[in-house]
Amino acid sequence: MASYTPTVSIDDPRTATGGDGVLPPDWGGDGDSFGFFDTRLRRARLGLVVGLTGIAMIFISFTSAYVIRQGLPTLDPRTNTLLHDWFPVPLPRLLLINTGVLLISSVTMELARRQAARKRALARFASVAGAPEHSKEEISWLALTVVLGLSFLAGQWMAWRELAASGFYVASSPSSSFVYLLTGMHGVHLFGGVVALLTVGVASVLRRSADSQLIAVDVTGRYWHFMAALWVYILCLLEFVH
Repeated sequence: MASYTPTVSIDDPRTATGGDGVLPPDWGGDGDSFGFFDTRLRRARLGLVVGLTGIAMIFISFTSAYVIRQGLPTLDPRTNTLLHDWFPVPLPRLLLINTGVLLISSVTMELARRQAARKRALARFASVAGAPEHSKEEISWLALTVVLGLSFLAGQWMAWRELAASGFYVASSPSSSFVYLLTGMHGVHLFGGVVALLTVGVASVLRRSADSQLIAVDVTGRYWHFMAALWVYILCLLEFVH
């Protein structure tokens, strides 16, 4: 009985390359296709949205409590009378400087994101052209953002000390308690962003894939912009709603 023998071996690389024996280019930088990179980026952004939604709900609840507490009197046990114990807290002018520092850091964070996107584009071009990748490990914008973020936190600490020197402590009055609560919670979340930036910087030094770096910088950058907008909201709330 006659048998049919295939003329092309399954081990022949030309069966997967179109006949010339050349493997297709790696668009992902670490074995991933371009479509898979988009999927990873969308998933990371979706996870960020979920996290930011929870943070937004926390500060919305704080805002509601802040507004409602202003109109509620307090019972004085000594006189058995209702007293209005809400007094506006004069905010230190240092907070305006801190706001400028944070807004500038938001700009440098965006520049860092674009820098990471250019780095990935160069890596993809080098992989397609077969040329060596000549790109410097530029993390200056990312490092500058970290410095500005730490400067903002240091400025917040100085502002709290200035409030304490003026006689406004955490337990001095309900209004001063809310000032420390709102600014402190924002500082905690911003510090989380600083830790994320430091992690991205270490990954860049360790020469992680351009895809992973871009995803990390993109998500962290969006988180950083949210923190900057949230701080402006908190400052306006404390300054004008009292």
